[in-house]
Amino acid sequence: MYHADQSSPPRPIIAPLGALYERVAPLSYPLIRVTAGLLLLPHGAQKLFGLFGGDIGATAGLFAKVGIQPALPLAYLVGCVEFFGGLLMAIGLLTRVAAAGVVIMMAVALLQVHLGNGFFWTKLGFEYPLFWGLVALAIFLRGGGELSVDRAVGREL
Repeated sequence: MYHADQSSPPRPIIAPLGALYERVAPLSYPLIRVTAGLLLLPHGAQKLFGLFGGDIGATAGLFAKVGIQPALPLAYLVGCVEFFGGLLMAIGLLTRVAAAGVVIMMAVALLQVHLGNGFFWTKLGFEYPLFWGLVALAIFLRGGGELSVDRAVGREL
């Protein structure tokens, strides 16, 4: 039985695409890191600045309802993790610190708010915080990567 060499990538079925894939492959990780960070930003802007129909009081009220105390300071903390952590992840500065904050935030959201609602996000289940927590964990494990401020300054935590 023939076994392909496991040390080389598989050949594309459409050979001319191989060169394209090689050129764009280095963009895949920054795309994930930047997108994850930018998708967190508006959630933080809702809480911290009242944008997009947000309200820190409503967030604090939800926290109090599910037993997360002290509700208002923690609502501000979550807003900061989402806004500033999202910004830091997007530009790749202090990437691991920002990603760790998101992992912790999503773990708390999953366990304290969403776990009892089942899996599906359409029923406010844990699917969404689990997915974003794992994305943030992967970013934490990898760091800023090639196209990041961390790499440009040559330092990271």
